[in-house]
Amino acid sequence: MSNCKFTLAQLADHLDAQMVGDANYTVECIAPLESAGKNALSFLANSKYEKALATSQAGIMLLAQDSAEKFNGNKLIVKNPYLCYAKLSELFNFRLDKKQGVHPSATVDADATVAADAYIGPNCVIETGAVIGSGSQLGAGCFVGADTKLGNDCLLHANVTLYAGVELGNKVLIHSGTVIGSDGFGFAPSAEGWVKIHQLGGVVIGNNVEIGSNTSIDRGALDDTIIEDGVIIDNLVHIAHNVKIGAGSAIAGCVGIAGSAVIGKNCTVAGMVAINGHITIADNTHFHGGTIVTKGVKESGAYASAPPMQEVSKWRRNAVRYGQLDEWVEKIKALQKAQKD
Repeated sequence: MSNCKFTLAQLADHLDAQMVGDANYTVECIAPLESAGKNALSFLANSKYEKALATSQAGIMLLAQDSAEKFNGNKLIVKNPYLCYAKLSELFNFRLDKKQGVHPSATVDADATVAADAYIGPNCVIETGAVIGSGSQLGAGCFVGADTKLGNDCLLHANVTLYAGVELGNKVLIHSGTVIGSDGFGFAPSAEGWVKIHQLGGVVIGNNVEIGSNTSIDRGALDDTIIEDGVIIDNLVHIAHNVKIGAGSAIAGCVGIAGSAVIGKNCTVAGMVAINGHITIADNTHFHGGTIVTKGVKESGAYASAPPMQEVSKWRRNAVRYGQLDEWVEKIKALQKAQKD
């Protein structure tokens, strides 16, 4: 739980919101609409839950204008309640307390540069030539390889690994277990077996990027793998060598992106999508969950390839029919030809 307490007036000022109620009323946390108590702020972002406003015990409610009359308590009226909830969530985040200094158990090379107001947690290892920017925070057990650079106000949760030659911009947040800069999957076949292609590029990550836990981003073979500003990446994502992801794109969990694929700006890639290598995806392209992307996309829009869920017996019949499609097409062609003759 956060120790923060905010009045209705303070929250209204933070959001530039219309305030209705007791300006001095104080809340200590954010809670769901159904379970929020008198000490909590809640919000309505979807009109289908509007009926819950009548019984909600929330101390303060975040609402759009068209729902405001349906809640009788203290409220903040805004244009976009969900966006404003996101902005307020930072105020109540109990993990934001910053520390400074280097923990006695950390190992920092004499040739590394650590800003005076940065924090290096227990058992971290910072190798030669690494740079840790102002205000950056490294949780326990993080590894920062040689010549890797972190910008200002980065946050690495426990046990993040940054190989040598990785570059992070400002305000990059990386969750535990993620590895950035590991070798791409490059091998040349020979009579004696696979010959490793040593990966000589790096990884460059822009500003305001967030990367989930247990994600792997490979270094480039020759050029760099590039993640541009404002990209958000979920847990358990694999981004292969020399991939480029454009600014503002969002990648959901369990996505795999093969080498040298180029994802445009402001794209959304839903869970379990597989993207082939050496293809280019246009800006503002959106893939539904489970889509298998085998070729490039030149026109922005929404794309899907996975069939929807269906009852098992129906799925089995359709699976058999799918295997018969080629035969049916040939029969139809033969019938069309016979009619013409």
